[in-house]
Amino acid sequence: MNVYGLLTILLSLFIFNQMVNYQTETLNSTLNSTFAALADPTRRAILERLSYGDSSVSALAAPFDVSLPAISKQLRVLERAGLLVQQKDGRVRRCKLEAEPMKEAIDWIAQYRRFWEDKLDMLASYLEDFIPGEDEQETEISEGEKP
Repeated sequence: MNVYGLLTILLSLFIFNQMVNYQTETLNSTLNSTFAALADPTRRAILERLSYGDSSVSALAAPFDVSLPAISKQLRVLERAGLLVQQKDGRVRRCKLEAEPMKEAIDWIAQYRRFWEDKLDMLASYLEDFIPGEDEQETEISEGEKP
């Protein structure tokens, strides 16, 4: 193999590796941002309110005992995670829920749900084979009783 052939192989491996890293980093970055945003109870409450419809920042801030700038910080975290969009309408900023990142998180969690359901089904099957059922226990008791 000549030098050019070796360089071509090395370059293609490098490019493929970068593509894999980019795809993984992008997915992990989105998931990390989503889960980090959902980790805070205030942000989850804001998203719950937005699930009923668009809302102004002041209306979103009303039920919380924090300042408007503190709510704005929470909204920026949600916006960076792609979970909401803010639009300015005159002097009022309105927020709208963007649920796509949550769908990606749900899809990711679903993979592990299937895994654990399979494991729990195998455990249940094992226990059913290993532990006697109620009918067998009742038969043993009735045979041991004196008439």
